[in-house]
Amino acid sequence: MSSADHVLRKDTSPGPQERAAKLGMYGLVARWDELGDEPWIENLLEVEESERASRSLQRRLRNAKIRAFKPIADFDWSWPQRIDAEAIRELFRFEFLGEAGNVILIGPNGVGKTTIAQNLAHEALIAGHTVLFTTASEMLNDLAAQDGPSALTRRLRRYVRPSLLVVDEVGYLSYSPQHADLLFDIVNRRNADRSTVVTTNKPFSEWNEVFPNSSSVVALVDRLVHRSEIIEIDGESFRLKEAEERKNERSRKRAAKKKRSRR
Repeated sequence: MSSADHVLRKDTSPGPQERAAKLGMYGLVARWDELGDEPWIENLLEVEESERASRSLQRRLRNAKIRAFKPIADFDWSWPQRIDAEAIRELFRFEFLGEAGNVILIGPNGVGKTTIAQNLAHEALIAGHTVLFTTASEMLNDLAAQDGPSALTRRLRRYVRPSLLVVDEVGYLSYSPQHADLLFDIVNRRNADRSTVVTTNKPFSEWNEVFPNSSSVVALVDRLVHRSEIIEIDGESFRLKEAEERKNERSRKRAAKKKRSRR
């Protein structure tokens, strides 16, 4: 970079006094002429900014409702019979958020769809995005229970507002046409400038079974797949695998205990 570039490029980062005002440290700001040059000011600002960022993160984590999950670092990529690991790793760059793209994870029960979605939600939140994680049944039943159009409109904002909405377990239950219309409304409102991640155990050709007698299913799928990354996962259930491993471990321990008792 040339010296001219340095002259033209101004430092836009806030100064110490502006940082103190942003933190609401009004007593300090009022006495800035007296205290502004003290050597401890910078450390005080850094500590306060760090603490507030930590509290903000914890609050947003609670509000995101992600629940406990296994870190993606512990995901066994070798277990599924079919999984595009590179495509999933690319999701964690969050380019799809900048493009208001959607992500659809399709596969049978237990292949890790929810784990991947939870990790995406968590990492997006860490990166500073607003996030909400919900199951399809929680969200749709919540909306259907609202008393009147005004209450419903207010409640819809909860699901429309976040930069990233994760809707888990579409397809595990069947829903009424009203529920289908509510899901279409959310997807349609978010379609222009926000991203939605959906996990489902049903291919789109079977969504008429999830939302029977609904006239909005075709439009719902059309809106959802628009600008979507669709990733299919196939294989046996991780939960069955882990249950078998626990069973084998218990059998091994019983055999070892029995062998020691014979000595």
